[in-house]
Amino acid sequence: MDAEVDVEILSESRAAVVSLKAASISDVDAIAAMSAQIRQFVEENRPENVIFDFSQVKFFSSQVLGLLLETRGNLAERDGHVAISALDPQLHRVFKITNLDRIFEFFPDKETALKATGSRDGG
Repeated sequence: MDAEVDVEILSESRAAVVSLKAASISDVDAIAAMSAQIRQFVEENRPENVIFDFSQVKFFSSQVLGLLLETRGNLAERDGHVAISALDPQLHRVFKITNLDRIFEFFPDKETALKATGSRDGG
């Protein structure tokens, strides 16, 4: 069983960009591993904001929502934010149905998200 989700985490400005590199993210073990990797990066690098780039994702399980909420909780302790970029319109419906569209910010691409989250610096 392949329990890996290819994820790339980079620091850009004062944000961490988490690029999800799989079309489908549903394996429980893979999501747990990805969550641990993101948690460790946030603890070690302390970014002000985390941007999740969903440009390659076409499907994800509800456990990914938990990962996003966990990251949001970790950042909230220091007034950080989670932004979501390049989300497929069909997947955006999941956020609307669960009312999570009210607590996350959505952007058409990661560049726009970086500009918007960067404008909060000092504000």
